[in-house]
Amino acid sequence: MTAPEATSTRPYLIRALYEWCTDNGFTPHIAVRVDRGVQVPREFVRDGEIVLNISYDATSGLQMGNDFISFTARFGGQPREIMVPVDKVMAIYARETGQGMAFPPVEEESDEAVESPSEPQAEDTQEAHAGDERVVQLVSTPAEPADDEPPRTPPPSGSRPSLKLVK
Repeated sequence: MTAPEATSTRPYLIRALYEWCTDNGFTPHIAVRVDRGVQVPREFVRDGEIVLNISYDATSGLQMGNDFISFTARFGGQPREIMVPVDKVMAIYARETGQGMAFPPVEEESDEAVESPSEPQAEDTQEAHAGDERVVQLVSTPAEPADDEPPRTPPPSGSRPSLKLVK
């Protein structure tokens, strides 16, 4: 099998990072780009994205296949069936540390997000059209500012981790 015919590494990396999170006592979360092919409670979608807790305690019947991630979870006390195509997973990370991995968007012709994003997406840049799949690493911001930087206020609790492109 040559490289162009090989299956995507995304589902394998998601499963590996899920296992790493659970082995280390962390809570795995996935950030998902929502469109018509994603089955999630729409009332919890913000800016065309949703973050889902996929820990053992938060899900029932979790299946992480090569094409879809599916499970049942409670939203507002009501059980809901969730089905996410693997190519819509933007990132998987540990809630407690922010460590994990983000993935480049998969280009599609006709699927549009549920809500239009307020900022330009990476697919609008020339880098996203390079054709190669890149890995993005989630990193925490430093606690101490550098001498030439103004001091930063800490982010509010529950904020998202920052992303750093790793080439």
